[in-house]
Amino acid sequence: MKHKSSLAAALLSLAALAAGPAQAKVIDQSDIGFTVAHTAQVAASPEDVWKMLRLPDKWWSKDHSWSGDAANFWLDSQAGGCFCEKLPGEAGGAMGSVQHARIIFAKPNELMRLSGAFGPLQGEAVTGTLTIQIKKTPTGSAIRFDYVVGGYMRFKVADVAPAVDKVLGEQLVGLARALGGSLPVAHDDDKDDEAKAGVKEGAAKEDSGLDAAVADLVGDKPKDDPEGD
Repeated sequence: MKHKSSLAAALLSLAALAAGPAQAKVIDQSDIGFTVAHTAQVAASPEDVWKMLRLPDKWWSKDHSWSGDAANFWLDSQAGGCFCEKLPGEAGGAMGSVQHARIIFAKPNELMRLSGAFGPLQGEAVTGTLTIQIKKTPTGSAIRFDYVVGGYMRFKVADVAPAVDKVLGEQLVGLARALGGSLPVAHDDDKDDEAKAGVKEGAAKEDSGLDAAVADLVGDKPKDDPEGD
């Protein structure tokens, strides 16, 4: 019973974390895991996106922290480096820390990949891989977050996947705002399917070092952020 009550509390925590502006996009899911993805465009160069990416204290939400203060985040953006958080001790107590993820791939201005189970998922027997891609566009940069989670967990995937999706989407919104505003890309369903396929294929050929999935960003125009300043 105790395990069930603690699990319920964790699910409530995920639901609370999910509150916030984001585009929900669960790519796929099964009994053993799920994949979520979010895209955004910003009027900033890939170099500036990379610099901001390395400063999670400037854009990762404090609501998705263990300490309640985004100033405690830091990221060492080399392979093996840590996306971590300081846990200040109460009344002068010893400093603690949390590893949210570790860097397993870093190609400045293009791609960063992290391995880590975020939030309540950390207490489960799962692995999570977050791939962040940056693509130069005529108006700045396109950014894509893909988070793949798999393994054994006491949560129901159907409950967890949408919550994690919204949490991750909020972080991309935060990154875009820190770079001057913009929105996660809203795809136009009325676009000609053949034209979209052509853009994807062409971009994939030109930039074989990036996941072809990011190519869909190139053909979309950035939109103003109605919630921005």
